[in-house]
Order: sequence, then C-alpha cells, then structure tokens
Amino acid sequence: MDPLENNHKQRRLLVIAIVVVVGVLVGLFFFRRGKEKGGDKYRTEAISTGSITATINATGTLSAVTTVQVGSQVSGIIARLYADFNSQVKQGQLLAELDPTPFQQTVEQRRADVTKSQVEVASSKVTYNRQKRLADAGLIAQSDLDAAKAAYDGALAGLAQSQAALKQAQTNLGYTKIYSPIDGQVVARQYDIGQTVAASFSAPTLFTIAKDLTKMQVQADVDQSDIGQIKAGEPAHFTVDAYPDQTFRGQISQVRLNATVSQNVITYPVIIEVPNPDLKLRPSMTANVTIDVARVQDVLRVPNAALRFRPETTAEGGQQQAGGSSRSGGARPGSDQPSGGGPSQQRAAGGEGRTGMGGPGGGGSGNGQRSGNWQRGGGRRQQGQTVYVLNPNAEDKKNELRAVQIRTGITDGRYTQVLAVISGTLNPGDPVVTGTATVKVEQQPGAANRPGGTGGPRGFGRF
Repeated sequence: MDPLENNHKQRRLLVIAIVVVVGVLVGLFFFRRGKEKGGDKYRTEAISTGSITATINATGTLSAVTTVQVGSQVSGIIARLYADFNSQVKQGQLLAELDPTPFQQTVEQRRADVTKSQVEVASSKVTYNRQKRLADAGLIAQSDLDAAKAAYDGALAGLAQSQAALKQAQTNLGYTKIYSPIDGQVVARQYDIGQTVAASFSAPTLFTIAKDLTKMQVQADVDQSDIGQIKAGEPAHFTVDAYPDQTFRGQISQVRLNATVSQNVITYPVIIEVPNPDLKLRPSMTANVTIDVARVQDVLRVPNAALRFRPETTAEGGQQQAGGSSRSGGARPGSDQPSGGGPSQQRAAGGEGRTGMGGPGGGGSGNGQRSGNWQRGGGRRQQGQTVYVLNPNAEDKKNELRAVQIRTGITDGRYTQVLAVISGTLNPGDPVVTGTATVKVEQQPGAANRPGGTGGPRGFGRF
C-alpha cells in the first residue's frame, strides 16, 4: 500500500474519532443539564397521617417531697457527731452535740443568782414584818413601813428574774444536743468535729434530712407564655443525665403562683410528683421535663418545612420559578404573601420555639426554655396557610407546583396537623415541597486560580 494513502487514511480515522468523542461529550453535557433542570429541582416529602403531640419543655430540679434542714440555735464547737452522710435516722435520735462546758457554767452561775435572790427575799421579808409590828405600835412613821414593803417586793421580783435566767441557761444547755425532727435519711452534713457553729444572726444548718426518697418531686420552671396550657393532674415525663436512655413519668400536682423573674424572663414553678421505688433519682438532679398539653391521632399532617417554603417569583407576571427563598426552604424576609411566613404561620409551625427543635422544620431559635412545638392560643385555628405540591408529570414546567391552602392545628415541632383544606386537594402520599435542591460539582484542582472566577463550569448550581 502506498505510504501516502496509508497516512491519509490514518488521518481520516483520527478526525472521525475526535468528532465521535466531541459528540459524546456534548451529548453528556446536555443530558446532564436536562437532568438537573427537570429532575432534582425540589426537595419533597410525602403527606402522611399519624399522631401529633403538642408538648412544652422545661428544666427542673429533683428533690424529696419533704426535706428538713436541721440547725443549731446556739453557738459553740462541735464536740460529737452521731450521724453521717446517707445515715438512716429516727425522730428524736441524737445527731450531734456541741461542747456543753460554757453552757453548764452559765447554768451554775444562774443557780447561784437564784440562791442569792432567795436570801435577799428572806431578809427583806424579816425587815418588813418587823417594821409592820413597829408601825402597828405607832413607834415608826408610815414611810418607814412603805420603804420596807418596797424592798420586800423588789427582792421577790429579783428572785423571779433570777429563776427565769436559770431556765434560759438550762434551755441553752439543752440546745447543745441536736436531735432529728423526723424519720428519714441524711442527705447532707455541713460541719465536722471541732468546727465552730455561729448562731448569732441565723440558725446554721448542720444536717439536711430527706423524709422519704421513694417519693420525689420535680420543680420545673415554665415560661409565662406556656403556663396557661398546664393543669394539675396532667401527666409529664422527663429524663436525667445520669440515665439518658430512661424516661421517668410523673403527674403534675401543683401549678404555683409565686413567679420568678430572671433577666426579664418570668417563669412559674410547676411541681411534678414522681415515684422513685428503685432510688435511682437523687436530690438536686437536673430534669429535662416534657409536658404533653394536646394530642391527636390518625390526622393528616404536613412537615413544618413545607409551611415555610415559598417559590421565587420573576419580575414579569409573577411566574413561579424553580428557586426557594433560602436553602432551608424558609420564607423570604419581608415576604408579603397572603399566607406567607408571618407570625401566625410561624407559631403554628413551631417557629417561635426557644429550645430549638433539632428535626427538620423544627424552627426553634434556641433561646430560653420554651419548647416552641405547640400552637399559641390553646390550639386556636389559624388563617389559611399555603403549601406547594409537586406535579412531576406536568408538561408546563412553570406550573409544576400546585398551591394548596390549608388550615392548621397543633404541631410537635416537625409535623403540623391539617384541620381543613381551604382550596385545592391534599391527600396522603402527595409530594409536598419542603425546599429547593442543590447540586454540587467537584471542583477541579487549581480551578480557583483561573482568571475570571472560581473555576469550573459550575461550582454550586441552584435551581
């Protein structure tokens, strides 16, 4: 074969191969763009039926139902201790004893004062009787008799005063022995042998005794905006850090009126009675309390993220485009949609919570103790809200979203109850839009250094 003809043939095959490769690459490029545009443009979740429980979250502290702080009414040095931490004690049992030496000396001094007063009374009585006989015989003036009578009465008053001082000294001597006022268990002991107890202004606490640790209570601080939903007798459950996988259940016994104000936040104490037969719960543990305030079963529900999603609109005619107002599907700031992400919608969707629900559509702000997963106003009906259902087989891509206006009920922070469908249709299984999809393309090495941009045909594509 002629070499020139052979080279010409090889050149022609090379050109054909290059054309085929370029055609394949172009086809893949347009196929990919078409798939991106027509496929994963929205994130969706199927409408479902199920149960929704509206709850209020709070933080509380565990304590025994009856806790007594045992103190000392007199000052002194701890001489003996007869109880320690975790000791089981009975009512009237001796717990501690102060050094009685100074109190015994005071008692002896007061006894001597009483004896002296008794002698003075006897002497003044003899003098008074003598003066009375002389006065009856007319040998002394009446003033002398009156002076003797006054001296006798003063001696009697001095005797009574000395006797009262003696009783006070004996009482203080008795206070040097500390007895248990109830049956229970010693939870805390604040003093050791040799320490000085100063009771000048207030009675210092020596022991803290819990009456019965098989019955505990939680004092939960509930925000003022949630307290109207809580009633005595309602069930509650909580967890503690010591047993994170175990849920303890109790019942609300009191909703107290003594509010606490801390940094302009007003809370009310709610008392929850909890049985503790296994003695797992201990005083002063922190409890993460959840109170169920409303529950519905087998209802139609939508994700909270779907209530906040709004499609973007173009400048010409307001046609819906394939773009959410934020990556999370949230409502655009300043949106003036009739049923948009206003305050009423955010309340129904759990958007004003203060603990910040972690699930999709939780919508909490993470500030304070409120759960944010119940609807304000005791579950009152909200104005109509709009969700968007995806029509994946729609021929007109501009109309692939179908708006459905609904009236919402309670929410658990992730799902919201559908009370009624105002316009459109909404059935279980319908793909409701919760946000817009994002497409990430791997960036080529060194692409960030290319002139005119971050490099690559598309770093992050958003549709």
